[in-house]
Amino acid sequence: MYSIKKILMAITLLLSAAAVTAQMKNSKTNSVKIYGNCGMCETKIEKAGNIKNVASVDWNKDTKMATLTYDSSKTSEDEILKRIALAGYDSEKFLAPDSVYDQLHGCCQYDREAKTTTVADAKVAASTMDHHANHSASSKEVAVENDQLKVVFDNYFSLKDALVKTEGPTASAKSKELLVSLNTVEMDKLAMDVHMVWMKVMKDLKADAKSIADTQDIKKQRVLFVSLSKNIYDLIKVAKYETAVFYQFCPMANGGKGANWLSKENAVKNPYYGSQMMTCGKTVETIGK
Repeated sequence: MYSIKKILMAITLLLSAAAVTAQMKNSKTNSVKIYGNCGMCETKIEKAGNIKNVASVDWNKDTKMATLTYDSSKTSEDEILKRIALAGYDSEKFLAPDSVYDQLHGCCQYDREAKTTTVADAKVAASTMDHHANHSASSKEVAVENDQLKVVFDNYFSLKDALVKTEGPTASAKSKELLVSLNTVEMDKLAMDVHMVWMKVMKDLKADAKSIADTQDIKKQRVLFVSLSKNIYDLIKVAKYETAVFYQFCPMANGGKGANWLSKENAVKNPYYGSQMMTCGKTVETIGK
């Protein structure tokens, strides 16, 4: 009897999916894993992904698998999964912002298996999508993104200037400001490509900024500045800055391995040696506005 019920349920779902597909032009159907726990999760996941006559989501709480049916001329699997991630639910392609996940009801706070995998392989929901799956962000959203990351970059440049002057206490203070700006970045307001890089680098950025802030030893600060600069470079490449930024390199730094940093000026002012070797290095890349 139980198996008959399951068969009937499966048939019902197939007929329902067929009806949805018939209403959509250019329809595609994919199955993806979306993490969640219960019936409440099912309601939220399907509500976030569904758009009348454009996208339909059918999620199974037992298998954690969702059937996505959508009009490929109006939306895509990625757009659907981004909306679902912004509602608090991870998939293997997109992670929900921590702040949204934290606001889920207790019974809905699933084990974040996708988040514990290699962050470099994770893409994160990054931009608020409207109900028509518009691919371009509004000017207001772009302004929010640019403003919050500009603060991060400005604090980085201030830290770099303190290292150029060999001022350990000032570098510590500037790094504290950098850490604050990193912690206040609203991930769901970042554009898709920026958000992907942000999730790769944010953990190390915060760790390096905190370590520099926690010491006034200029030698330790300069060692930490090597990896901090590499991650800021990765971020600024996609997020851009209001003016041209110069990526510079000193072959003597980092124990002779060489090290890079970013500057708003093309003239070299070395943060790894300061006045000892102020002009050691060269610009190796100009990152345009």
